[in-house]
Amino acid sequence: MRFLITGGAGFIGVALAKSLINNGHTVRVLDDLSAGHAERLPVEVHFTRGDVEDKPKIWRLLNNVDCVYHLAARVSVPESVLYPREYNQTNVSGTVALMEAMRDAGVKRVVLASSGAIYGEQKSAIVHEELLPNPTSPYAVSKLAAENYVHTIGKLWNIETVSLRIFNAYGSGQAIPPIHAPVIPNFIRQILKNGSVVIYGKGEQIRDYIYVDDVIQALVIAATAEGINRQIINIGTGVGTSINELVSSIETVAQCKAQRIISNSVSGGVTTLIADTRRAQSMLNFTAKTSLSEGLALLIKHDPQFTN
Repeated sequence: MRFLITGGAGFIGVALAKSLINNGHTVRVLDDLSAGHAERLPVEVHFTRGDVEDKPKIWRLLNNVDCVYHLAARVSVPESVLYPREYNQTNVSGTVALMEAMRDAGVKRVVLASSGAIYGEQKSAIVHEELLPNPTSPYAVSKLAAENYVHTIGKLWNIETVSLRIFNAYGSGQAIPPIHAPVIPNFIRQILKNGSVVIYGKGEQIRDYIYVDDVIQALVIAATAEGINRQIINIGTGVGTSINELVSSIETVAQCKAQRIISNSVSGGVTTLIADTRRAQSMLNFTAKTSLSEGLALLIKHDPQFTN
């Protein structure tokens, strides 16, 4: 098959491109490199630097494409609070531009990488797809808007659409920016270098951490699965881990002791967010296979950020 991955030079995009290439597919990638790294892509990938809002450029890349993976997005929750307009521009306007280009190019399926952050604070610890979204950040609002645009436009223009609400993905190749760094690679780096890990609140916030290889498996299945048009599907493990438990797990795997700093000045965000995975099991025949301890061990062993 022929695929276009928007945002394909990012953490998940690179892993997806490698998987698709290894399985004999043709892969094109569009990325503005604001956060991605083109040098990490396989040489077989046809890479184009550009903005997802550049409709003429996207239209050319969509020629004879069978399916689009729409991963291009700004993804930091704290950053979105500071720059909501930029998040709306990329995550919402960029999505609409892509859908218009797909209509004009005649591409018939798109898989949107959405987010579990859309659920926000819920009464239930385990969240299913029928719950009313309660987004608590501009990032979450933008992903919810992107979902609605994708499915509405898809219905109007006869494009097959599916949104995968990915929970807290982690794995090799995940960047550690100086601010708003993802929690798992940031904690691992700090613990391995005898630095401090800052825990907000009491460290009891619970999240569903899913290893990148499992995310890629779900994305690959979604490209050709039948009966999933207009569906929203959670992609997680169904297992919750508190921040305190996460630090303890990293200590065990890394065989290092963490220096914990407790900060009550900043909220740790939503109390609990765990994916109900029944729809993924029934519609995609997908179940995450990598436990947190296994994923942490793979990350520490294979990521150059920690092995060098």
